[in-house]
Amino acid sequence: MENWWRSAVIYQVYPRSFQDSNGDGEGDLQGVISRIPYLASLGVDAIWLSPFYTSPNRDGGYDVSNPRDVDPRFGNIEDAKELIDTAHKNSLKVIFDIVPNHFSSEHPWFKAALQASPNSAERARFHFYDGKGVDGSEPPNNWPSVFSGSCWSRITESDGNLGQWYLHLFDSSQPDLNWNNPDVRKDFESTLRFWLDIGVDGFRIDVAHGLAKDDITKDHRDPEGLTKALRIDDVEMEKERRIDLLSDIPFFDRPGVHEIFREWRKLLDQYPEKMTVGEAFIYPTSKLAKYVRSDELHQIFNFDFLLIDWNAQLIRESIDKSISEVEVEGALPTWCLNNHDSSRVVTRLGSADQARALALIAHALPGSIYIYQGEELGLVDGKLPPSARQDPMFIRSGGKELGRDGARVPLPWSSQAENFGFTTGRPWLPQDPEYKNYAVDFEESDPASFLNLYRTSLALRKQHMSFNEEANLEWEPAPAGILVFKRGKSFTVVSNTTDQVKDVELHSAAILLHQSKPGASITGSIISVPAHTTLWLQL
Repeated sequence: MENWWRSAVIYQVYPRSFQDSNGDGEGDLQGVISRIPYLASLGVDAIWLSPFYTSPNRDGGYDVSNPRDVDPRFGNIEDAKELIDTAHKNSLKVIFDIVPNHFSSEHPWFKAALQASPNSAERARFHFYDGKGVDGSEPPNNWPSVFSGSCWSRITESDGNLGQWYLHLFDSSQPDLNWNNPDVRKDFESTLRFWLDIGVDGFRIDVAHGLAKDDITKDHRDPEGLTKALRIDDVEMEKERRIDLLSDIPFFDRPGVHEIFREWRKLLDQYPEKMTVGEAFIYPTSKLAKYVRSDELHQIFNFDFLLIDWNAQLIRESIDKSISEVEVEGALPTWCLNNHDSSRVVTRLGSADQARALALIAHALPGSIYIYQGEELGLVDGKLPPSARQDPMFIRSGGKELGRDGARVPLPWSSQAENFGFTTGRPWLPQDPEYKNYAVDFEESDPASFLNLYRTSLALRKQHMSFNEEANLEWEPAPAGILVFKRGKSFTVVSNTTDQVKDVELHSAAILLHQSKPGASITGSIISVPAHTTLWLQL
């Protein structure tokens, strides 16, 4: 199918927490392979796997020490090939994560840089600088790390003396790469070709907006404010100040990233029907459109629904903005309710009903949908003791930031099995006892479950002709707290974001196709919509 990604449903697999096949407590590629029939039955079009490359795993695999090999904890290259082949046989595309902003400190390049001298070719692949002050004891600038603290660490030179500093926007185990260096560009071209030749269908690009940096000798005007602004879910900061700070970050969304992605697009175009999707938290979000120009990336993540309140007016404004911003480049938006870096949608909203209703809105919108593993089960964040948490965000902040471990707790497959069928060993993160009620086998037997809600909506999405018309969306008049929009001539979505039953009058009689929870009734052209409910209707 040409340009299959434009309206695809893509399921994110976080391999370490998906399915363990060998009893070591961590998910692996053979575990993913064993569950491909489940993914096919869900009705998705593609799967995206978070990193499984060789890594010391200081940041959940996003600290890569060899991007062209599989870490033994996940299997080997033959397993990766088998996964792609098995997915393709089940009519599923496969997207791999790629991490171009940084390498692991265990990568051979960085080890060589530590042994080399200042101004050497080895150090030029990263961002090594002398410190400020007479003795160089101050960092080269005041930029903050996304993971709290400074984004600079000082090394001990081979002679035993304190020496230069290196840049790491994230953990100190993730030194940033210098994309002005031709070695870096050539190496990533080799990585792209390596996986494309094996048969992968696309790449999700981690920190796509971070590859180019401003003049590193310049301080930021408000590093403390920027640190707070980077906590997107921090509601204490005034919106205007946040937007001001995030709209001009010296290490994010600099013009040089677009030159890099234009070169990548030339390479991708040599492989028919392959795609890229970029991860970029950018303000204002209108700047995201630059990333999906016809000679750059194919998609860019739209993160509005990761943070959206359950409010009809805000949801409508977000939908209109998200569609219009990328439409100028002929692209369609992407929609996601959560991912491995965010709180699960049920936990964030605090209501399973609201999460179900928001899902049916998202599933009915033009563009593609990204579903994070366990979302289809209505899974909540795991309740973890401090001793179990492993996220460097939690560690670097001294526990002030809980980090992302709660959204990465291993999946429950069987309500009666040990560790809910995830592993016969000890899960790398503990599962809550209540996960029994979210297990796949438990939900499959319940027609009203989250899982069956998702299976029905994704099946209808594929079957209904209105969804083939891509960008069409027409709003209908609606009372306060209600959303009504049409896709095509007759497919209509009605959503009640209030806590009261609402009657909505349509311009013709309707047939109820799907509902996020039971209780709706139809009398002629009058639809009675329960509180916190979304309906799919055929006029």
